[in-house]
Amino acid sequence: MDDKDTKKVEAHLRRTFGNPGLLLKPRAKQKDSSEVYIGDEFIGVVYQDEDDDGSFMFEMAILAEDLD
Repeated sequence: MDDKDTKKVEAHLRRTFGNPGLLLKPRAKQKDSSEVYIGDEFIGVVYQDEDDDGSFMFEMAILAEDLD
């Protein structure tokens, strides 16, 4: 993801989740995605959609241990 896309997606996620502390950080090896953080906590990954240019997918795992 380039800087322009990262900033657009980050702004969208901040508005959607109502959290200005949400950050997107580039991944070291993959250039088609960014890691999503709230503060220092990793919460998921945003990927460029291969089938729809200009679209993105947000993936977040919820672990059983986090639900207790």
